[in-house]
Amino acid sequence: MRKSVGVGYAHLLTVPNPRHVASLVDYFTRGSKPRSQWRFGIEIEHLPVRNDGSDAPVPYEGERGIEALLSALEPCYDGDAEYREDGHLVGLSRPGCVVSLEPGSQVECSLGVLRDSREFEDLYRRFRAEVDPIAERLGFRLVEYGYRPAGSYADVDINPKERYAVMNTYLGRIGQCGPMMMRSTASTQISIDYQDEDDAIVKIRLGTAIGPILAYFFRNTPIFEGKPNRMPLRRQRIWDWLDTQRTGLIPGLFEDGFGWEDYAVDMLSTPLMVADVSHTPEVEGPQGRQVFIAWHENAGEIYPDRRLNDAEIAHILTTHFNDVRLKNYIELRHWDSLPMKRASRLLEVVGGIFYDPDRFAGLVGLLDGVSEEDVLQAKADLQVRGGQASPYGRSLDFWRQALGAEDTLDDLPGDPRHPDLFQS
Repeated sequence: MRKSVGVGYAHLLTVPNPRHVASLVDYFTRGSKPRSQWRFGIEIEHLPVRNDGSDAPVPYEGERGIEALLSALEPCYDGDAEYREDGHLVGLSRPGCVVSLEPGSQVECSLGVLRDSREFEDLYRRFRAEVDPIAERLGFRLVEYGYRPAGSYADVDINPKERYAVMNTYLGRIGQCGPMMMRSTASTQISIDYQDEDDAIVKIRLGTAIGPILAYFFRNTPIFEGKPNRMPLRRQRIWDWLDTQRTGLIPGLFEDGFGWEDYAVDMLSTPLMVADVSHTPEVEGPQGRQVFIAWHENAGEIYPDRRLNDAEIAHILTTHFNDVRLKNYIELRHWDSLPMKRASRLLEVVGGIFYDPDRFAGLVGLLDGVSEEDVLQAKADLQVRGGQASPYGRSLDFWRQALGAEDTLDDLPGDPRHPDLFQS
């Protein structure tokens, strides 16, 4: 299969399997929805910290750890939809709410499918009403910052999910910040729908271009490795230098003619990092393992010469961490973990940008002709100059108005026990 023109400079010595490319394109196509069915999804990752005054990280194991939290929370969720690894409880699910763990036992709450911010707040309040009393009884609480407020990443162990053990080995030897990302960061992510391929690509481009600006407006990382954080977009900086072949901008995104096939080619050409063959009966991993490290092997070197099933596709897509990620919806990944009201306000802002036809058209026109180089310059400007930045030649005051982000509730703390702790 010949490389697509738009991403021909990425992964130059690879040729993806045509059946795999077709599988991904079909997967994206099946995600298309008419405007009447457009909704939101939102994920908030929480940092568990001790209540003994230290704000120290909470381990997964032990009578007062995260596994104990999940076990006590279990009756609130569907017993036949829980997630276990090697006998350990690592996730819970019920309609509208999934609770899972990030590598350092950050507690992630995934809510959807949502019509608006009011539905989000209703579901989120229920989650907190159930989880907070249990955490309090166990001697800790869940806080919302982009990075742990105390201690070092080195103080945090990886939880028992096999995927994370593999990622830890891989990312601990690639790039700069893998162990920090896995153990100590926490984010807010919002998912939106698309109508067709053209709509999806325009939304991914717009989300990629404006994401760093919104990330600055909703920044929430006052502490980094136990000291005041002086970098305006710390989490973004960590992700950008994590593993450049799977983070940052999507290769070729701003090239003319870029489409789903180009995106699929990039996904399938990149080394997998984590190979998961638990839904691939034809393949047995090393020593019979279903999840194993893939330093340089891409999907075509792991999976059979046939169409991929949805479980295989979902895994491949989650091995990439671009600023904006396409699944069978669009995932916007720029933001620090936020307290409920700030997350709710962010959801309103995102809805106005992507689902209000007039604002969406206006922003697409305003950024018409923006290139990959322009986006990289805007990200660098914000990361270095913060409030003095002028992304795409416009002031931040201009962008607040253009994006409908005049009030981002900056006075709401990520931890009510530290009401004066904010990112400067």
